[in-house]
Amino acid sequence: MKNKLAKLIDVKSIMTLLLTIVFCVLALLGIISGTEFLTIFTVVVGFYFGTQSEKKTSETDRPDNP
Repeated sequence: MKNKLAKLIDVKSIMTLLLTIVFCVLALLGIISGTEFLTIFTVVVGFYFGTQSEKKTSETDRPDNP
């Protein structure tokens, strides 16, 4: 449980959550359009999950991992 909480407090996780909240508020207030929100959100979330996937892959490819 503590390990999962520690991973959630990672800088990338915090930035992703903050960006998501900010862009949701901007879209709800009508400052940005739904299309702009979707584009930005897709890039942010794609980058976040892409780096997480790459990190997991590199951890499992290490020679000292059984």
